[in-house]
Amino acid sequence: MAHDYDFWLFDLDGTIVDIEPSYPTAVVSEVGDRLGVGFSEREAEILWYGLGGVREHVLQRHEIDPDLFWEVFHEVENPTERAAATYLYDDAASFVGELDGPVGLVTHCQPYLTGPVLDRLDIRDWFDTIVCCSAETGWKPDPTPVEMAMTDLDVGHNGHEGVLIGDDPDDIGAAWNAGLAAIHVERHDPDERGQCVMGDHRVRGFDDLI
Repeated sequence: MAHDYDFWLFDLDGTIVDIEPSYPTAVVSEVGDRLGVGFSEREAEILWYGLGGVREHVLQRHEIDPDLFWEVFHEVENPTERAAATYLYDDAASFVGELDGPVGLVTHCQPYLTGPVLDRLDIRDWFDTIVCCSAETGWKPDPTPVEMAMTDLDVGHNGHEGVLIGDDPDDIGAAWNAGLAAIHVERHDPDERGQCVMGDHRVRGFDDLI
């Protein structure tokens, strides 16, 4: 399968890297303190990973405006601490780091956080383009940030076969909306997620793609 595509796009968090469990809990707890709300550890996990697509339900339960939550969330996050708490999946180096041809990153992680993470893990040179989603670009499953990465890589829809790999349903939707194949990496037990995510392929890790 590693030779089936002309170019590769990847999500970052939960796909290539992940975070030490204590970090999301600490960040969401601080956000809750500033908003006058107490979040449980399970709610912190849901808000961080979006498991089951129920972030909105947690915020609604606490009567918190999503825009306000994310505004405070980004105020709380510290780039140095985030990078220090981030680790690389073992299977990523042997796959992503060894790919030939155009490789891009399309992530919801913001530039002020993405840069320090890539630099600390020394993986910035794995990617020929990096697109950080924003209100201007749209958020996955909107295809716009994916199409921006394709434009940067000069691959378009002119006969190039491409794929986007991610751990979230929004990654799969963004791939399909942009006319690409989609591979779902199931880093979480489906019982924890509350749903089974299906792409064109579904794998437990990058080793399954070799």
